Amino acid sequence: MTTDTTGAAARDGDPRRGGPADSPFVRACRREPVPHTPVWFMRQAGRSLPEYREIRANVAMLESCRRPELVAEITLQPVRRHGVDAAILFSDIVVPVAAAGVDLDIVAGTGPVVAEPVRTAEDLERIRPITRDDVSYVDEAVRLLVAELGDTPLIGFAGAPFTLASYLVEGGPSRTHAKTKALMYGEPELWHALCGRLAEVTLAFLRVQVDAGVSAVQLFDSWAGALSEADYRRYVLPHSAAVLSGLADAGVPRIHFGVGTGELLGAMGEAGTDVVGVDWRTPLDAATRRIGPDKAVQGNLDPCLLLAPWPVVEAEVRRILDQGRAAPGHVFNLGHGVLPETDPDVLTRVVALVHDLSARPVEQGR
Repeated sequence: MTTDTTGAAARDGDPRRGGPADSPFVRACRREPVPHTPVWFMRQAGRSLPEYREIRANVAMLESCRRPELVAEITLQPVRRHGVDAAILFSDIVVPVAAAGVDLDIVAGTGPVVAEPVRTAEDLERIRPITRDDVSYVDEAVRLLVAELGDTPLIGFAGAPFTLASYLVEGGPSRTHAKTKALMYGEPELWHALCGRLAEVTLAFLRVQVDAGVSAVQLFDSWAGALSEADYRRYVLPHSAAVLSGLADAGVPRIHFGVGTGELLGAMGEAGTDVVGVDWRTPLDAATRRIGPDKAVQGNLDPCLLLAPWPVVEAEVRRILDQGRAAPGHVFNLGHGVLPETDPDVLTRVVALVHDLSARPVEQGR
Protein backbone atom coordinates (compact mmCIF):
# COMPACT_ATOMS: atom_id res chain seq x y z
CA MET A 1 0.00 0.00 0.00
CA THR A 2 1.45 3.36 -1.00
CA THR A 3 1.74 6.13 1.53
CA ASP A 4 -0.47 9.21 1.19
CA THR A 5 1.51 12.16 2.50
CA THR A 6 -1.54 14.44 2.54
CA GLY A 7 -2.76 12.85 5.76
CA ALA A 8 0.71 12.99 7.30
CA ALA A 9 0.97 16.70 6.56
CA ALA A 10 -2.40 17.34 8.16
CA ARG A 11 -1.37 15.28 11.18
CA ASP A 12 1.95 17.00 11.81
CA GLY A 13 0.93 20.56 10.96
CA ASP A 14 3.36 23.40 10.52
CA PRO A 15 6.33 22.71 12.85
CA ARG A 16 6.64 26.45 13.51
CA ARG A 17 3.16 26.41 15.05
CA GLY A 18 3.27 23.09 16.89
CA GLY A 19 0.42 20.86 15.76
CA PRO A 20 -0.55 17.37 16.93
CA ALA A 21 3.03 16.09 16.65
CA ASP A 22 4.04 18.60 19.34
CA SER A 23 1.04 17.94 21.60
CA PRO A 24 1.50 16.78 25.21
CA PHE A 25 0.03 13.39 24.27
CA VAL A 26 2.45 12.66 21.42
CA ARG A 27 5.39 14.10 23.38
CA ALA A 28 4.61 11.84 26.35
CA CYS A 29 4.38 8.82 24.04
CA ARG A 30 7.83 9.73 22.73
CA ARG A 31 9.18 10.20 26.27
CA GLU A 32 9.77 13.91 25.72
CA PRO A 33 9.18 16.75 28.23
CA VAL A 34 5.53 17.77 28.59
CA PRO A 35 3.76 20.77 30.19
CA HIS A 36 1.39 18.38 31.97
CA THR A 37 0.57 14.69 31.99
CA PRO A 38 -1.80 14.13 29.06
CA VAL A 39 -5.05 12.28 29.64
CA TRP A 40 -7.65 10.50 27.53
CA PHE A 41 -10.01 7.62 28.29
CA MET A 42 -10.56 4.34 26.53
CA ARG A 43 -14.20 4.19 25.35
CA GLN A 44 -14.48 7.94 25.92
CA ALA A 45 -16.35 8.22 22.60
CA GLY A 46 -19.75 7.01 23.70
CA ARG A 47 -21.23 4.78 26.37
CA SER A 48 -21.51 7.29 29.23
CA LEU A 49 -22.43 10.36 27.17
CA PRO A 50 -26.12 11.25 26.74
CA GLU A 51 -25.32 13.01 23.46
CA TYR A 52 -23.82 9.74 22.20
CA ARG A 53 -26.88 7.70 23.14
CA GLU A 54 -29.07 10.25 21.41
CA ILE A 55 -27.13 10.30 18.14
CA ARG A 56 -26.76 6.51 18.10
CA ALA A 57 -30.46 5.85 18.68
CA ASN A 58 -31.80 3.45 16.04
CA VAL A 59 -28.40 3.11 14.32
CA ALA A 60 -26.74 -0.32 14.58
CA MET A 61 -23.14 -0.37 15.78
CA LEU A 62 -21.53 -1.59 12.55
CA GLU A 63 -23.61 0.82 10.52
CA SER A 64 -22.57 3.71 12.76
CA CYS A 65 -18.91 2.81 12.17
CA ARG A 66 -19.48 3.10 8.41
CA ARG A 67 -20.92 6.63 8.40
CA PRO A 68 -17.98 9.07 8.30
CA GLU A 69 -19.87 12.13 9.51
CA LEU A 70 -21.43 10.17 12.38
CA VAL A 71 -18.04 8.71 13.30
CA ALA A 72 -16.54 12.20 13.32
CA GLU A 73 -19.29 13.64 15.53
CA ILE A 74 -19.10 10.80 18.06
CA THR A 75 -15.30 11.03 18.17
CA LEU A 76 -15.45 14.78 18.84
CA GLN A 77 -18.07 14.63 21.62
CA PRO A 78 -15.71 13.74 24.50
CA VAL A 79 -13.09 16.22 23.28
CA ARG A 80 -15.64 19.02 23.49
CA ARG A 81 -17.07 17.89 26.82
CA HIS A 82 -14.01 16.76 28.76
CA GLY A 83 -11.08 18.67 27.27
CA VAL A 84 -9.04 15.48 26.89
CA ASP A 85 -5.59 15.64 25.29
CA ALA A 86 -6.41 13.20 22.48
CA ALA A 87 -9.38 11.90 20.53
CA ILE A 88 -9.73 8.23 19.62
CA LEU A 89 -11.47 7.20 16.45
CA PHE A 90 -14.96 5.84 17.04
CA SER A 91 -14.99 2.35 15.53
CA ASP A 92 -14.90 -1.30 16.61
CA ILE A 93 -12.15 -3.91 16.48
CA VAL A 94 -14.21 -6.18 14.21
CA VAL A 95 -14.68 -3.54 11.47
CA PRO A 96 -11.66 -4.72 9.44
CA VAL A 97 -12.54 -8.42 9.65
CA ALA A 98 -16.07 -7.61 8.49
CA ALA A 99 -14.48 -5.72 5.59
CA ALA A 100 -12.33 -8.80 4.95
CA GLY A 101 -15.43 -10.90 4.27
CA VAL A 102 -16.36 -12.35 7.66
CA ASP A 103 -20.12 -12.48 8.24
CA LEU A 104 -20.63 -10.96 11.69
CA ASP A 105 -22.76 -8.55 13.66
CA ILE A 106 -22.30 -6.57 16.86
CA VAL A 107 -25.22 -7.55 19.06
CA ALA A 108 -26.25 -5.10 21.77
CA GLY A 109 -25.51 -6.51 25.21
CA THR A 110 -23.41 -9.35 23.78
CA GLY A 111 -20.73 -8.03 21.44
CA PRO A 112 -19.45 -9.40 18.14
CA VAL A 113 -21.23 -12.54 16.96
CA VAL A 114 -19.77 -14.49 14.02
CA ALA A 115 -22.23 -16.34 11.78
CA GLU A 116 -19.77 -19.11 10.83
CA PRO A 117 -16.83 -19.51 13.23
CA VAL A 118 -13.37 -19.98 11.75
CA ARG A 119 -12.00 -23.39 12.77
CA THR A 120 -10.64 -25.05 9.61
CA ALA A 121 -8.29 -24.25 6.75
CA GLU A 122 -11.34 -23.89 4.51
CA ASP A 123 -12.83 -21.36 6.93
CA LEU A 124 -9.60 -19.38 6.84
CA GLU A 125 -9.94 -18.87 3.11
CA ARG A 126 -13.02 -16.72 3.73
CA ILE A 127 -10.78 -14.01 5.21
CA ARG A 128 -9.37 -11.99 2.33
CA PRO A 129 -6.87 -9.10 2.31
CA ILE A 130 -8.32 -5.60 2.58
CA THR A 131 -7.49 -2.40 0.74
CA ARG A 132 -8.25 1.26 1.39
CA ASP A 133 -11.34 0.92 -0.80
CA ASP A 134 -12.76 -1.72 1.56
CA VAL A 135 -12.68 0.76 4.44
CA SER A 136 -12.98 4.05 2.57
CA TYR A 137 -15.42 5.25 5.24
CA VAL A 138 -12.63 5.05 7.83
CA ASP A 139 -10.28 7.00 5.57
CA GLU A 140 -12.93 9.68 5.10
CA ALA A 141 -13.79 9.86 8.80
CA VAL A 142 -10.13 10.31 9.80
CA ARG A 143 -9.67 13.12 7.28
CA LEU A 144 -12.78 14.89 8.54
CA LEU A 145 -11.53 14.59 12.10
CA VAL A 146 -7.98 15.74 11.43
CA ALA A 147 -9.35 18.88 9.82
CA GLU A 148 -11.69 19.53 12.75
CA LEU A 149 -9.35 18.65 15.63
CA GLY A 150 -6.55 21.07 14.75
CA ASP A 151 -3.74 20.63 17.29
CA THR A 152 -5.52 17.84 19.18
CA PRO A 153 -4.11 14.46 18.12
CA LEU A 154 -6.31 11.65 16.85
CA ILE A 155 -5.59 8.05 17.88
CA GLY A 156 -6.33 5.29 15.42
CA PHE A 157 -6.80 1.74 16.62
CA ALA A 158 -7.29 -1.90 15.77
CA GLY A 159 -7.70 -5.25 17.49
CA ALA A 160 -4.63 -7.46 17.85
CA PRO A 161 -4.52 -10.81 16.01
CA PHE A 162 -5.06 -12.94 19.13
CA THR A 163 -8.18 -11.10 20.27
CA LEU A 164 -9.63 -11.07 16.75
CA ALA A 165 -8.83 -14.77 16.37
CA SER A 166 -10.61 -15.53 19.64
CA TYR A 167 -13.80 -13.85 18.45
CA LEU A 168 -13.64 -15.68 15.13
CA VAL A 169 -12.91 -19.11 16.60
CA GLU A 170 -15.35 -18.87 19.51
CA GLY A 171 -18.06 -17.27 17.39
CA GLY A 172 -18.38 -14.45 19.92
CA PRO A 173 -17.16 -13.35 23.35
CA SER A 174 -15.90 -16.09 25.69
CA ARG A 175 -14.95 -16.29 29.36
CA THR A 176 -12.65 -19.30 28.97
CA HIS A 177 -11.45 -19.06 25.35
CA ALA A 178 -11.61 -22.84 25.35
CA LYS A 179 -12.16 -23.31 21.61
CA THR A 180 -9.45 -20.74 20.89
CA LYS A 181 -6.90 -22.54 23.05
CA ALA A 182 -7.92 -25.94 21.69
CA LEU A 183 -7.12 -24.73 18.17
CA MET A 184 -3.95 -22.99 19.32
CA TYR A 185 -2.58 -26.05 21.09
CA GLY A 186 -4.06 -28.75 18.85
CA GLU A 187 -3.46 -27.24 15.40
CA PRO A 188 -0.59 -24.79 15.73
CA GLU A 189 0.00 -24.53 11.98
CA LEU A 190 -3.60 -23.50 11.37
CA TRP A 191 -3.44 -21.17 14.36
CA HIS A 192 -0.38 -19.35 13.05
CA ALA A 193 -1.91 -19.18 9.57
CA LEU A 194 -5.05 -17.59 11.02
CA CYS A 195 -3.14 -15.07 13.13
CA GLY A 196 -0.83 -14.30 10.23
CA ARG A 197 -3.82 -13.53 8.02
CA LEU A 198 -5.35 -11.35 10.72
CA ALA A 199 -2.04 -9.52 11.22
CA GLU A 200 -2.06 -8.61 7.51
CA VAL A 201 -5.64 -7.33 7.74
CA THR A 202 -4.89 -5.37 10.91
CA LEU A 203 -1.74 -3.79 9.52
CA ALA A 204 -3.56 -2.72 6.34
CA PHE A 205 -6.39 -1.24 8.46
CA LEU A 206 -3.96 0.77 10.59
CA ARG A 207 -2.06 1.91 7.51
CA VAL A 208 -5.25 3.42 6.12
CA GLN A 209 -5.67 5.39 9.35
CA VAL A 210 -2.04 6.53 9.41
CA ASP A 211 -2.12 7.63 5.78
CA ALA A 212 -5.31 9.59 6.48
CA GLY A 213 -3.64 11.49 9.32
CA VAL A 214 -3.92 9.86 12.77
CA SER A 215 -1.20 10.97 15.19
CA ALA A 216 -0.85 7.63 17.02
CA VAL A 217 -2.25 4.10 16.94
CA GLN A 218 -3.32 1.70 19.67
CA LEU A 219 -3.36 -2.07 19.26
CA PHE A 220 -5.92 -3.63 21.61
CA ASP A 221 -5.22 -7.21 22.71
CA SER A 222 -8.17 -7.38 25.07
CA TRP A 223 -8.03 -11.13 25.73
CA ALA A 224 -4.26 -11.74 25.84
CA GLY A 225 -4.39 -11.90 29.64
CA ALA A 226 -5.95 -15.36 29.30
CA LEU A 227 -2.52 -16.73 28.36
CA SER A 228 0.67 -17.61 30.20
CA GLU A 229 3.80 -15.72 29.24
CA ALA A 230 5.24 -18.81 27.53
CA ASP A 231 2.11 -19.26 25.43
CA TYR A 232 1.96 -15.56 24.66
CA ARG A 233 5.52 -15.59 23.38
CA ARG A 234 4.97 -18.72 21.29
CA TYR A 235 1.50 -18.16 19.86
CA VAL A 236 0.82 -14.42 19.98
CA LEU A 237 3.91 -12.22 20.16
CA PRO A 238 5.15 -12.90 16.59
CA HIS A 239 1.82 -11.77 15.12
CA SER A 240 1.44 -8.64 17.25
CA ALA A 241 5.05 -7.82 16.40
CA ALA A 242 4.26 -8.19 12.69
CA VAL A 243 1.61 -5.48 13.04
CA LEU A 244 3.56 -3.08 15.22
CA SER A 245 6.90 -3.49 13.45
CA GLY A 246 5.04 -3.02 10.18
CA LEU A 247 4.34 0.53 11.35
CA ALA A 248 7.91 1.29 12.36
CA ASP A 249 8.27 3.68 9.43
CA ALA A 250 4.88 5.34 9.95
CA GLY A 251 6.21 8.19 12.08
CA VAL A 252 3.53 7.85 14.78
CA PRO A 253 3.71 6.43 18.32
CA ARG A 254 2.41 2.90 18.78
CA ILE A 255 0.51 1.88 21.94
CA HIS A 256 -0.07 -1.75 22.93
CA PHE A 257 -2.75 -2.58 25.51
CA GLY A 258 -4.29 -5.67 27.05
CA VAL A 259 -6.39 -6.59 30.08
CA GLY A 260 -5.06 -8.85 32.84
CA THR A 261 -1.60 -8.71 31.28
CA GLY A 262 0.53 -7.95 34.35
CA GLU A 263 2.75 -10.99 33.73
CA LEU A 264 2.94 -10.21 30.00
CA LEU A 265 3.98 -6.55 30.17
CA GLY A 266 7.62 -7.18 29.39
CA ALA A 267 6.78 -9.40 26.43
CA MET A 268 4.20 -6.94 25.15
CA GLY A 269 6.81 -4.21 25.26
CA GLU A 270 9.01 -6.34 23.02
CA ALA A 271 6.37 -6.39 20.27
CA GLY A 272 7.60 -3.14 18.75
CA THR A 273 5.59 -0.59 20.70
CA ASP A 274 6.45 2.85 22.07
CA VAL A 275 3.88 2.82 24.88
CA VAL A 276 2.54 -0.08 26.92
CA GLY A 277 -0.97 0.27 28.30
CA VAL A 278 -1.38 -1.08 31.84
CA ASP A 279 -4.66 -2.17 33.41
CA TRP A 280 -5.56 -1.27 37.00
CA ARG A 281 -4.11 -4.44 38.55
CA THR A 282 -0.43 -3.48 38.24
CA PRO A 283 0.97 -0.27 39.77
CA LEU A 284 2.67 1.88 37.14
CA ASP A 285 6.02 1.92 38.92
CA ALA A 286 6.02 -1.89 39.05
CA ALA A 287 4.91 -2.01 35.41
CA THR A 288 7.78 0.25 34.44
CA ARG A 289 10.28 -2.11 36.08
CA ARG A 290 8.82 -5.01 34.08
CA ILE A 291 8.66 -3.13 30.78
CA GLY A 292 12.01 -1.35 31.00
CA PRO A 293 13.20 2.24 30.72
CA ASP A 294 12.75 2.63 26.97
CA LYS A 295 8.92 2.62 26.88
CA ALA A 296 6.28 5.06 28.07
CA VAL A 297 3.29 3.74 30.01
CA GLN A 298 -0.42 4.47 29.78
CA GLY A 299 -3.01 4.05 32.52
CA ASN A 300 -4.31 3.01 34.88
CA LEU A 301 -7.27 4.13 37.04
CA ASP A 302 -9.79 1.36 37.74
CA PRO A 303 -12.94 2.36 35.78
CA CYS A 304 -15.09 1.34 38.75
CA LEU A 305 -13.41 3.97 40.92
CA LEU A 306 -15.16 6.65 38.88
CA LEU A 307 -18.37 5.55 40.62
CA ALA A 308 -16.90 6.28 44.07
CA PRO A 309 -17.16 9.57 46.02
CA TRP A 310 -14.95 12.33 44.63
CA PRO A 311 -12.39 12.31 47.51
CA VAL A 312 -11.70 8.64 46.72
CA VAL A 313 -11.31 9.41 43.01
CA GLU A 314 -8.99 12.31 43.74
CA ALA A 315 -6.77 10.23 46.02
CA GLU A 316 -6.45 7.51 43.37
CA VAL A 317 -5.61 10.02 40.64
CA ARG A 318 -2.87 11.42 42.86
CA ARG A 319 -1.50 7.92 43.51
CA ILE A 320 -1.39 7.03 39.82
CA LEU A 321 0.30 10.29 38.87
CA ASP A 322 2.88 9.69 41.59
CA GLN A 323 3.58 6.13 40.42
CA GLY A 324 3.63 7.24 36.79
CA ARG A 325 6.62 9.48 37.51
CA ALA A 326 8.77 6.34 37.58
CA ALA A 327 8.21 5.94 33.83
CA PRO A 328 10.08 7.90 31.15
CA GLY A 329 6.68 8.97 29.78
CA HIS A 330 3.16 8.70 31.18
CA VAL A 331 -0.24 9.07 29.52
CA PHE A 332 -3.01 9.08 32.12
CA ASN A 333 -5.92 6.78 31.26
CA LEU A 334 -8.19 4.20 32.78
CA GLY A 335 -7.11 0.58 33.16
CA HIS A 336 -9.93 -0.39 30.78
CA GLY A 337 -12.88 1.36 29.14
CA VAL A 338 -15.33 3.87 30.60
CA LEU A 339 -18.34 2.10 32.14
CA PRO A 340 -21.74 3.14 30.73
CA GLU A 341 -23.02 4.19 34.16
CA THR A 342 -20.15 6.66 34.71
CA ASP A 343 -21.15 10.27 35.38
CA PRO A 344 -19.57 12.30 32.54
CA ASP A 345 -18.96 15.20 34.92
CA VAL A 346 -16.58 13.01 36.91
CA LEU A 347 -14.51 12.36 33.79
CA THR A 348 -14.34 16.10 33.16
CA ARG A 349 -13.17 16.68 36.74
CA VAL A 350 -10.50 13.98 36.41
CA VAL A 351 -9.08 15.65 33.29
CA ALA A 352 -8.89 19.00 35.06
CA LEU A 353 -7.33 17.41 38.17
CA VAL A 354 -4.66 15.57 36.18
CA HIS A 355 -3.76 18.75 34.31
CA ASP A 356 -3.62 20.79 37.52
CA LEU A 357 -1.62 18.30 39.60
CA SER A 358 0.90 17.54 36.86
CA ALA A 359 1.48 21.05 35.48
CA ARG A 360 5.18 21.88 35.18
CA PRO A 361 7.52 23.95 33.02
CA VAL A 362 8.35 21.96 29.89
CA GLU A 363 12.06 22.64 30.22
CA GLN A 364 12.12 20.70 33.50
CA GLY A 365 11.07 17.53 31.65
CA ARG A 366 9.70 14.70 33.69
